Amino acid sequence: MGKLGISVYPERSTFEKDKAYLDLAHKYGFKRVFTSLLQITDDKEKVLSEFKAVVDYANSLGMEVMVDINPALFDQLEISYSDLSFFDKMGAYGVRLDVGFTGAEEAQMTRNPYGIKIEINMSSGTNYVDNIMSYSPNTDNLLGSHNFYPHRYSGLGYDHFVFCSEKFRKYNLNTMAFVNSHAATFGPWPTQDGLCSLEDHRDLEISTQVKHLMLTGLIDDISIGNAYASEEELKAMAEAFTADYPTLKVKVEEDITEDERICLFDNLHSYRGDRSDYIMRSTMTRIYYKDKEFPAHNTRDMIKGDVLIDNVGYGQYKGETQVALKEMKNDGRVNVVGRISDDELFLLDFLKPWSNFKFIETNA
Repeated sequence: MGKLGISVYPERSTFEKDKAYLDLAHKYGFKRVFTSLLQITDDKEKVLSEFKAVVDYANSLGMEVMVDINPALFDQLEISYSDLSFFDKMGAYGVRLDVGFTGAEEAQMTRNPYGIKIEINMSSGTNYVDNIMSYSPNTDNLLGSHNFYPHRYSGLGYDHFVFCSEKFRKYNLNTMAFVNSHAATFGPWPTQDGLCSLEDHRDLEISTQVKHLMLTGLIDDISIGNAYASEEELKAMAEAFTADYPTLKVKVEEDITEDERICLFDNLHSYRGDRSDYIMRSTMTRIYYKDKEFPAHNTRDMIKGDVLIDNVGYGQYKGETQVALKEMKNDGRVNVVGRISDDELFLLDFLKPWSNFKFIETNA
């Protein structure tokens, strides 16, 4: 089972606020904590004391702190990749290399005596991970995580995200990506338009970002890049992450009947395996409710994302629930009872035949 994470930036807040946020995240089952030393300019002792209080408190909650660093920081703090005792003293679970070395150093770092995890940047698209693997690292201590992108329109495109993630997947390495909180106001740097890995996620609800990453099958752990997410967001993220089945938000038509509501919201739907290009079929509702009426109403032509129930005119198909995948003419035998929320329409492309899903009602 993957893990959820948050980010804290001690030098941009107070210990009391960080502590309260860690408590809140812990309440909802969050396990990972990301923080960054990249923007630090002070000396080693000051860095250690400022961060250590937060790291110690996170550790006391059983959370795992990952510290973002790069080779220049090793020089600045007078530490060596062959001696990670600085991070052990800090109490870090692992270090994330924002920029890497040559491959040999990373492999050596995974064999450190403290068991500190080495997390490498997944977003470059180079053969970096293959190079590290050629030096026989301890893969138990080697993890991958995507970057986050404070600048609007600079985040990863989906195809590149897949390309990069699959390089790590083939070695069975743990993978992580960042999502964006809309309640959060800061990150490690002064300017930020949110902190997500995928550009297409920037303006989506946090639960939708999580659902998408999970449906890709490429990401184990998901962390919020910016601070501080609201309790509502932490709860929604945890629910989406731990749900047995993905959910799709549906805005219902005003004239939906009670029987149609029951079909949509009181059932676990199964995407029929002999798939069509035009409709995603959930056929069991026609069996469960074969004795119900389903009179014809709202029989307009259909577009992608419309939620449909066959009416009495469709004979043995009466009561079958479907989602339109393309534009279709309506000959009067199909009731349009709702519509997948516009911001989740793209998730239809990620549901696989034979998979289960649920509908939840939304007003958005």
